[in-house]
Amino acid sequence: MKTNHLYLLLFCLLFTLPSFGQEQRIGVVLSGGGATGLCHIGVLKALEENEIPVDYITGTSAGALVASMYATGFSPEQIEAYVLSEEFQLMTTGKVRPDQHFLLHEEEPNGSMISFSFSKDSILRKSLPTNFNSSSYLDFEMLKNIGIVGASRNYDFDSLFIPFRCVASDIESKKSIVFKDGHLNAAVRASMTFPFFIKPIRVNGILLFDGGLYNNFPTDVMYEDFNPDFIIGSNVSYNAAPPEENSLISQLTNMLVSPTDFTLPCEEGILIEPDTDVATFSFSNVEQAIQDGYRSTIANMDSIKAQISRRVSHQELTQRRIEFRKLIKPINVTSISSTTDDKELRHTRLSLIKSKKSESLSIDKLEKRYFRLYATPQVDFIYPVIENKADGTHNLAIKVRKSNEFKLDVGGHISSRPVNTGYLGLTYQTIGNLITKTHIESYFGKFYGSAKADFTIEFPAVYPISLQSYFLLNRWDYFRSFATFFEDVHPSFLVQNEMYGGLKVSLPFGNTIKSSLDARLFGLEDSYYQTENFLSTDTADVTRFEGFSGSWSFLQNSLNRKQFATNGHFVEFKARYVYGEELSIPGTTSFQNFDVRRNHSWINLGLTYQSFVVNKGFFHLGLHGQAVFNSQSFFANYTATLLAMNEFSLVPDAKTFFLPEYRAPQFAAAGLNVIATLRKNLDLRVDAYFFQPILRVVKTDNGSLVFSDYFDGETVMGSASIVYHTLIGPLRASLNYFPKQSDPFSFQISFGYALFNERAIR
Repeated sequence: MKTNHLYLLLFCLLFTLPSFGQEQRIGVVLSGGGATGLCHIGVLKALEENEIPVDYITGTSAGALVASMYATGFSPEQIEAYVLSEEFQLMTTGKVRPDQHFLLHEEEPNGSMISFSFSKDSILRKSLPTNFNSSSYLDFEMLKNIGIVGASRNYDFDSLFIPFRCVASDIESKKSIVFKDGHLNAAVRASMTFPFFIKPIRVNGILLFDGGLYNNFPTDVMYEDFNPDFIIGSNVSYNAAPPEENSLISQLTNMLVSPTDFTLPCEEGILIEPDTDVATFSFSNVEQAIQDGYRSTIANMDSIKAQISRRVSHQELTQRRIEFRKLIKPINVTSISSTTDDKELRHTRLSLIKSKKSESLSIDKLEKRYFRLYATPQVDFIYPVIENKADGTHNLAIKVRKSNEFKLDVGGHISSRPVNTGYLGLTYQTIGNLITKTHIESYFGKFYGSAKADFTIEFPAVYPISLQSYFLLNRWDYFRSFATFFEDVHPSFLVQNEMYGGLKVSLPFGNTIKSSLDARLFGLEDSYYQTENFLSTDTADVTRFEGFSGSWSFLQNSLNRKQFATNGHFVEFKARYVYGEELSIPGTTSFQNFDVRRNHSWINLGLTYQSFVVNKGFFHLGLHGQAVFNSQSFFANYTATLLAMNEFSLVPDAKTFFLPEYRAPQFAAAGLNVIATLRKNLDLRVDAYFFQPILRVVKTDNGSLVFSDYFDGETVMGSASIVYHTLIGPLRASLNYFPKQSDPFSFQISFGYALFNERAIR
């Protein structure tokens, strides 16, 4: 028998002798197990329903999370409600709520599907990811739910509602670490740090990982620290099978994880082993895990009651919880301190609290600023704890790590239609007194090509202002074809080239709203035929338009995806002024035989709106619309005039066609997004729109241009798709409907994002 087992048996014999005049004290031990560990909630629920007291509680990993919530005064029903909530699902998937994004720091939607980051001093060593999921939401939720409670109880785990212990693993010294005091959220977070799943943290200078690596069922901690009269153990874990020659995972598991003894070394105890099919990472099956834990505990209840004579009523527990929660002080942050290995990050605290004004931050205000800072691309990781101050307020202490300087983005759009496009982007970013980002990118393909370079500068502040200079080239090569796969297509009949550069100033209004002022110089060149029946010997018309444009935009965006969203809201209003000089040179298919040179100026007002008003389980219903008012005058001919106008293209694939019927100086359109989520990440969606021009440009028989009657030319646009959202981008099959085309239906299979850079003026 091993020495430590002998020690535990002697310990049990010494301290489980009858204690006359003392009431029976009960300890509960919860194992690790990931999503399977949520069975422990059902165990606690069954114990309370049957008035079984819990005087001490210990746990590892998922067991530490459940135990810590119970120890801080949450009832089993409250813990159950929390793990069934959207907040918990966000914690497990590494996402944040839409209102916790910071729009100012988000990239413009582009074709990127995969990102690689690397450092200039080490391409490989510091570039391999140490985690699959972001812990940003998890870490703040734990601060809010249990960290504040721990601080209110002076960081003493014996002063919680239920005295508590958890364990983590020090992989350097190869030993288990027991937490009995300190920052409660940090202790539990360390215990939950499953290798490669979320980033590890340092506590007291030691890098810690999941407690289950060395002690996945801390009965020894329960005996040594609390000396209970009876133990109830809940175990959903097991030791790994021996390593296999052809299994890298089994080999790594055996190298990392030490075997755990899942038995109770004393007779005064009972072991509950919930029978469940919920897997380690199946956090979507939380409810099933809880039910399985509850059912297994009820099956053992007669044995438990036979050995535990003491009872605690529901009313007594409820009153004790109320009294305990009265002791919890609300958070009141008046200062921020940061610890970092990078001197450049010492200014990050300026994003959380105003430096020249005394502030007191509630948890809600702190939360908004915290996620605003976390959204900074130059910041890779933040870990927060609450520190008590002598004046009764709090200091937020954050540990901050810098992102790698370089980021490479790869993506594009692969389609069964001839509109395939590749995407590459490279970003260099710095942080210090100033935050900077230098970015270059390129789209490449026959249909669309683009090159973009921009430089952004920002001052760290609670409400930062972003200054950006940019230069961009666009090329669009339309050809008359609804072809799929390898069908022949007609030659190009319309080519648009754009070149523009300028300056943009952006500032936030809250986390999901920003406003921008933009000024740019542009040069456009459109080459086109004015008939579909042209010969190889014909020459195209050419229209050049050069000038200046200024715009103001207001954008609110909380959509859950950059394309094919199913949740959130989007509103964009943009006012643009355009002034420039046109030069149109006729080709052999033109109605004219002379050059046209004239000046144009106009105002363009545009509003786009999308809101998912119904999100009931698998069903989503969105309202989607657009309205445009444009005072643009006529260009030299009909095609040149249409090419300078706004297009209606809320169906993404509409951008890959030249559709004159959806171009007008003034129009309004409205539609519905009807989506059924058949299973996780698989959507069946129908997008249907009604398009109503207010005014249209009409070409007469002699080629001259006039405005149509008001509200003439209405039509519809629709799309039916099945979309699977893979880890890197959407895979879809779509049938689009454009009724005024000779072939109104267009089918395609595609992978990736049908996204393009902003137009110069359109």
